[in-house]
Amino acid sequence: MDRLGTNSRLAEDVLIELDRDAGVSLHRQIEASIRASIRAGRLRAGASLPPSRTLAAGLGVSRGVVVEAYQQLVAEGYLASRSGGYTQVAASMPPAAAGTGSAASMAQPAASSSGLGAGSRAGLRAGFRVDFGYGRTDVSQFPRAAWLRSVRTVLTTAPNDRFAYLDGRGVLELRQALCDYLNRVRGTLAVPGDVVVCNGYGQGISLLIQVLARRGARRIALEDPSSDDDARVLAGAAGLEVVGIPVGPDGVQVDALDAADADALVLTPSHQWPTGGVLSAAARAEVIRWARRRGAIVVEDDYDAEYRYDRSPVGAMQGLAPDHVVYCGTASKTLAPGLRLGWMVVPPQLVADVAAAKLLADRGSSVIDQLTFADFLGRGEFDRHLRRMRPVYRRRRDALLDALRTHLPELRPAGIAAGQHVVAWLPPGLDEAAVVAAAARHGLGIQGVGPFRIADAGPGGLIFGYAILSESAIAEGVALLATAIREVRGS
Repeated sequence: MDRLGTNSRLAEDVLIELDRDAGVSLHRQIEASIRASIRAGRLRAGASLPPSRTLAAGLGVSRGVVVEAYQQLVAEGYLASRSGGYTQVAASMPPAAAGTGSAASMAQPAASSSGLGAGSRAGLRAGFRVDFGYGRTDVSQFPRAAWLRSVRTVLTTAPNDRFAYLDGRGVLELRQALCDYLNRVRGTLAVPGDVVVCNGYGQGISLLIQVLARRGARRIALEDPSSDDDARVLAGAAGLEVVGIPVGPDGVQVDALDAADADALVLTPSHQWPTGGVLSAAARAEVIRWARRRGAIVVEDDYDAEYRYDRSPVGAMQGLAPDHVVYCGTASKTLAPGLRLGWMVVPPQLVADVAAAKLLADRGSSVIDQLTFADFLGRGEFDRHLRRMRPVYRRRRDALLDALRTHLPELRPAGIAAGQHVVAWLPPGLDEAAVVAAAARHGLGIQGVGPFRIADAGPGGLIFGYAILSESAIAEGVALLATAIREVRGS
């Protein structure tokens, strides 16, 4: 390829490969070239990129093409916009194979046998033009200035004794701030003495499973389908038997609970993962009655509860039965997973054991981060951040629904009223695994529902994570999927 001709340009010492005959949009090619340079170490953390106008002139494209490419890479966490309009590399990336992200390699993306490589909850996966990976949040929108103000406040005003070892529940300031927030917004009945701060939901559910196993639990019930990277794996490692409870359009089917003979039940009642169902008030009451009859514990993973678009707020189950429900929340989807901040409101009879397990695990979470988040919550910055982000994610969700209506009206979207992903059910006769594999061949990363089923039975569906994608990337991705589905039907 002629690097200085019509197919490729060297602009301001940044190599950008453009192939106008590749059938790939120019902004996607710019993204891929910059992404590959970062991953290969050619562009290091902190390196400045040319202004969008300068780069556009050097490449012979419109400034809007470059702006769109920069914005997408910022959303993925590769770039960061700095004050004064400068764009810089945000983080060093691990070396990648030569050619990753080039126009040529995008035409033949690598894919695992399932159509999904590791890292569906990380940034954009290598080899895909568009990636609908689930469980990601737009970390480029992290409120750095507001967070920095809270850090400064903590470092100048926190009492000295707060920097010593604390008990396993976490600093009192954060536990009180969380109670104020959760009781006000989520309808919990939380008191500071029952809150345990942890390093995200993953650690929280691990601590709970350890405690339940030591107290004699033998079987844990999970929603079917459900996430396969936390409770399911941890329960098996702790020697607990895992049983799936089928999920319908409105969440878990409570009439199957008695037959499960479980000691604990893990739920996502406000926005079931992945189907998006909302457990009704009657079903919630029945779950509580079941827990009381069994002496069981309900673990409420309040997944995606803060991001609601087309429905009224749904209160937390913990407020109905604080003695039987463990409420779990996290900053991963609202602020950034890298903060490693999570919290549990634990029934009084379990608090001491869970706090002891936390101390044994790591001697407690970062005090500075806890105090910073407490100040951030208390000043209302968390509420302001959520109010700012809801319309951002709603626009991306609307772009996804519009694209599905245009290109794939036969797919049935579900769980659209909240969260950062949508499930779309496939019509009968269309094989989920074949669609996922065909999508990968066309440069589209998407995951099916099937791998998350416990009983391995149910309709085929696709999970569309949209939180870090631009509206144009979403539209392009759905168009690629439509091409892949036509290929499957024609084979």
